[in-house]
Amino acid sequence: MSEKTLTRMDLSEAVFREVGLSRTESAQLVESVLTHISDALVAGETVKISSFGTFSVRDKTARVGRNPKTGEEVPISPRRVLTFRPSHLMKDRVAAGTRR
Repeated sequence: MSEKTLTRMDLSEAVFREVGLSRTESAQLVESVLTHISDALVAGETVKISSFGTFSVRDKTARVGRNPKTGEEVPISPRRVLTFRPSHLMKDRVAAGTRR
């Protein structure tokens, strides 16, 4: 597996190269898109990006967990978690190891 991580800077650099906006405009565009996605998820909306996948927020109920070292039962409070389901196209691309 590769140790490379794709960052916001990498995304804005790709926008700069492929779209032709200035570096500043590219960074602002990437920030704006990520902010819109985050705001929608905070509001409880589902974010579906065609050919990529779906981000959604799920409510988990309270439950009793167990500390694996001591066996002690520990209460786990209810919480909201972010989930991602990749599209079938994305799954196929990752499995095949192909780029665009």
